[in-house]
Amino acid sequence: MELLRTAIPYAQIVLSVILVVIILLQQNEASLGAAFGGGSESSFHVKRGAEKTLFIATIVIAILFVATAIIALVL
Repeated sequence: MELLRTAIPYAQIVLSVILVVIILLQQNEASLGAAFGGGSESSFHVKRGAEKTLFIATIVIAILFVATAIIALVL
């Protein structure tokens, strides 16, 4: 139990750094004008390949980060 209590903060630091890096790696092709109808392209975009992998990895890492935060509260 003591090992888990000391390892959780380090796991949160590692997960937070990975989460920031993955978020910054994602492409952002939508601008503020496109949000208000100013873009000439359609707002519908299908994620494929590496973009989809980064998107799913972001969700998984975020869930793991929240889970470690909840475990840290319980301990």
